[in-house]
Amino acid sequence: MNTTILHERQPDTPEAANVGYTPMMPPESPLERPIQNLFAPYRDKDAPGVTSAPGIGLWRLATFLPAIASTGVLIAAFVDWFGTEGLTTFEGFLIALVAMTFFWIALSVSTVTVGIINRLRDRKVVDESAPPAPLKVALLVPIYNEVPWDVFGNAVAMLEELEERDCVHDYTLFILSDTRDEAIAAQELQAMEEICRYLPAGKVHYRRREDNVDRKVGNLADWTERWGGAYEAMLVLDADSLMAGSAISALADEMSRDPSAGLIQSFPQLFGAQSLFARVQQFSSAIYGSLLSEGLAKWTDREGNYWGHNAIIRTAAFASCAGLPRINTTRAKDALILSHDFVEAGLLRRAGWSVRFLPRIRGSYEEVPATLIDYVIRDRRWCQGNLQHLNILTSRGFHAVSRFHLFQGAMAYLLSPAWFMLLVFWAIIGNGSDANVITYFSDANPMFPTWPEMSSVNNFFILLFMYGMLLAPKFMGAGTYWMTGVSVKQLGGLKQFALSFLFEIVLSILFAPILMVQQTIAVIRTMIGYKETWKPQQRAGGKYPLSVLAKFHALETITGALLLSGMYLGIVSIWLLPIAFSLASAIPLSALSGVNLREMDWSRWHMGTPEEFDEPNIIRLARVNRSRLRSILEPGPADRLAAE
Repeated sequence: MNTTILHERQPDTPEAANVGYTPMMPPESPLERPIQNLFAPYRDKDAPGVTSAPGIGLWRLATFLPAIASTGVLIAAFVDWFGTEGLTTFEGFLIALVAMTFFWIALSVSTVTVGIINRLRDRKVVDESAPPAPLKVALLVPIYNEVPWDVFGNAVAMLEELEERDCVHDYTLFILSDTRDEAIAAQELQAMEEICRYLPAGKVHYRRREDNVDRKVGNLADWTERWGGAYEAMLVLDADSLMAGSAISALADEMSRDPSAGLIQSFPQLFGAQSLFARVQQFSSAIYGSLLSEGLAKWTDREGNYWGHNAIIRTAAFASCAGLPRINTTRAKDALILSHDFVEAGLLRRAGWSVRFLPRIRGSYEEVPATLIDYVIRDRRWCQGNLQHLNILTSRGFHAVSRFHLFQGAMAYLLSPAWFMLLVFWAIIGNGSDANVITYFSDANPMFPTWPEMSSVNNFFILLFMYGMLLAPKFMGAGTYWMTGVSVKQLGGLKQFALSFLFEIVLSILFAPILMVQQTIAVIRTMIGYKETWKPQQRAGGKYPLSVLAKFHALETITGALLLSGMYLGIVSIWLLPIAFSLASAIPLSALSGVNLREMDWSRWHMGTPEEFDEPNIIRLARVNRSRLRSILEPGPADRLAAE
């Protein structure tokens, strides 16, 4: 059991005793949390079992069959093209790479299509046929060296909204600190004392672990084992999470109505984006992500996934079924499971609890890294954790869809090296057998295959098809945004929406090759055994020195320069120009990613979302409370983003 500092401080004045000051933690209510064996099946005796929705098999077929069929057609076209003189092993490997990368693109398109179909046929958000039974719900906010006024400002906003509602359920918020910086820890205590002056007694608690063993997993495990027995459900939040009272209540209501639900995940929208890069992510999530998540929720049904935050969990089920063991990997023994959320969802489903995804519940928010570099740093941690999932695929008792989530999490990063290899091969093929890199530098190379004629028509149609499939979900989302309940007025009007859509498309095309290379680097770092550190990131972003930008983006810059040189010499296809330009411009594009759009009148509304044009009450409350607490607390360290 980890040692915990319990700050049982008394009010400094008689006045403080009358305004809601509360001890930092309530009495303990222990809950047993056995560690699971991944190689032995497990069934929770208290789990009522899972009943799939009618017709779920057809929905899954409608999602995967088009993706498989279109990938098969593409493979046949490449085999016919390459196989004029028989396929070599190398050509077969190249076709396999094409198939692997294209399948996931096609699956994204078919998932959005399923989402659109489901929206057209069913507009019900959640089942309200039965009144919910009251639950005691703990709102858990694990933090690690975060900006105190942001964390506590969000906490106050959520509690204020819940207090204004006629809630069936009883909510208590816990700030679970793993902070190592003593100056920040002192600010956390000061912020806690301040918010307790005007919140109802017993509604918010704080504890700081002396030893932050096992990071966020250990932080939540400590709370579950010591206090979890007093609460039927726990809603897990990140330090940058924000949820409207209506969203929290909707999740609790649905868990109360569904006794088989072990976990219900909401769809966190991005908010608060100021920089160019953050706005791209925020606009993309708001316009295209909703229907993608709708399709995902439909075909995953009761075998959904968990993203580690903004989700409600049945506390007893989590304790009984999701105690994470340590695992052995090719690079480490007795390793902590880093991307714990996917695995915990799989363990709950294995034990007989359903895992659901309800993307139509509005008012669930999180923030996004402000710059390209900040995003990549966070992504490297996620890459290391997701690649661990390959070691868990053979675990006993996991549902097939749970295994697919684990595999998909790993493939999200392994696809980038595959794309990078395709880019290299495409550059080598060049403009045909008489004008490619190999024949240019060597008159005879019997080890290299004789490529089929690569005409400009072939290049154009192949790349047009691939780009078209990549961009299809964006156009589908933009054309059907009204299905999500968003009006064009909430997007700044038709003209502003059209401009935002155009900017997002262009910027996504520019940033995508850079992210491809950076994710390839992340995969290589993981494979050679490099351990990513667990540390906060800058929330507001900032300007990086040229020396940092140059070092960070050296590989992209060199790759782009080589591609452009090859085009100038006529040995690399001109159709790769957008990718080459992006890579060669990685340094200025990275610097541009941190530009604050709100500081300029002409750009402040570009790629704006409904949260920008029609600010929800919860975001307004959070902004006001953050500002108020910041004015009270002493200036702290630079803004940081949630550690997970």
